[in-house]
Amino acid sequence: MLADALLRSVAGTTALLRVTGTNADTSMSEVGLVATTFTEIVVSPVVMRKLRPTWQEAGESKWELLVSATSIEQQVSSMELPSAQSLFSMTLAVAVAGQDYLIESVASNEAFGQAYLYRLLLREARQQAI
Repeated sequence: MLADALLRSVAGTTALLRVTGTNADTSMSEVGLVATTFTEIVVSPVVMRKLRPTWQEAGESKWELLVSATSIEQQVSSMELPSAQSLFSMTLAVAVAGQDYLIESVASNEAFGQAYLYRLLLREARQQAI
């Protein structure tokens, strides 16, 4: 609760996690007989910050998204997933203020064995030329 209040007090906003839907018949979906579904999940409060500029490949900017653990746990339980890590592994992109980002890594801050904050290292998703 304290992490939620802190994120809200520093102009916390919302983020959309674009995730793949779960299919019961994996062999059918693997060969493309069942269309993959996508869902957008709203998580809030979140705070995004640009990491210090350092030398990086292709000059890509790195961002850190701080996400409330209570919001993630609500989504995990509503989707009946085993853990928050499974939710993040299903996430194809994260949208904040209309901009898409890709997850590079996920870390959690814990107190007394319970996660209270998730830190997502993001990079900007580039539009691919067709």
